[in-house]
Amino acid sequence: MARLAFVGLGAMGSRLARRLLAAGHHVSGWNRTPDKARELVGAGLTLAKSPRAAAEGAEAVFTMVTDDAALRAVALGADGVIAGLAANAVLVDMSTVSPAVVRELAAPVAARGAALLDVPVSGSTITVEQGQASFIVGGDAGALERVRPFLLAMGTAITHVGELGLAKTMKVATNLGLAVQMLAFSEAVLLAEKAGIARERAVEALLKSVVASPMVRYRGPFVLGQMSSDAWFKVAMMQKDLQLALDAGRASGVPLPLTSVTQEWMTAARGLGLGDYDFAIIFDVLARLSSAPPSVKPRAS
Repeated sequence: MARLAFVGLGAMGSRLARRLLAAGHHVSGWNRTPDKARELVGAGLTLAKSPRAAAEGAEAVFTMVTDDAALRAVALGADGVIAGLAANAVLVDMSTVSPAVVRELAAPVAARGAALLDVPVSGSTITVEQGQASFIVGGDAGALERVRPFLLAMGTAITHVGELGLAKTMKVATNLGLAVQMLAFSEAVLLAEKAGIARERAVEALLKSVVASPMVRYRGPFVLGQMSSDAWFKVAMMQKDLQLALDAGRASGVPLPLTSVTQEWMTAARGLGLGDYDFAIIFDVLARLSSAPPSVKPRAS
């Protein structure tokens, strides 16, 4: 079994690391808040004192952090992941960040004799737990083959989209679709409800229809009071991804009108004090404007 490292053990990272442990790999890890990784220690994870210490001696190092600043913080500097990379190791960044920041890391990684891939995850915490996550990959095809067995221990599908950084763009393009779909689903439910159809029946009909993507199937029941108290994908995180999409669209000359509108509805959710919920809470913003009851909120865990 391989010696691996995982830096960033939040909601997604912890579940991905757990799958590596379940596959029998030796995994060292680091998290900004060590207490959040204690359950993984019980599952066999070795908790390191710094990103560098986690990376030392690892065949592959996985990073999963919130944004550009967080990736720079864990990757660079004397205690960063790159300083601990062994020659011939592969650094696999799984964060949803800008293509520019991952490309910034290419030169220092190469100077260590290591390889760098950007491999964002498509899926939710539930799909990761089920082993159904998929991965979009940017970077050297040879490096991908070296880490392919580890990726398949965490998920089921791998799509190589080209050079380093392009996977980040593909992930942002994917995520804007999640938010736009949720806005459209909310509009459909409320339109049906205000016409006299019970909300439960409207949701049932949509979940049986051609619009029932995996995202709609997972989040559709949220509007009926089945939202997890542990937000899968908070409003602020979605807004970060939508802004990455808008910035990329502006830079490349691609208009993103639906993304722009959805971003403003997410801002409205934060303005109404709903920012700590999953982004599906956008339903409540529209419900308020429609004089319809909001979704039933989960109790805090």
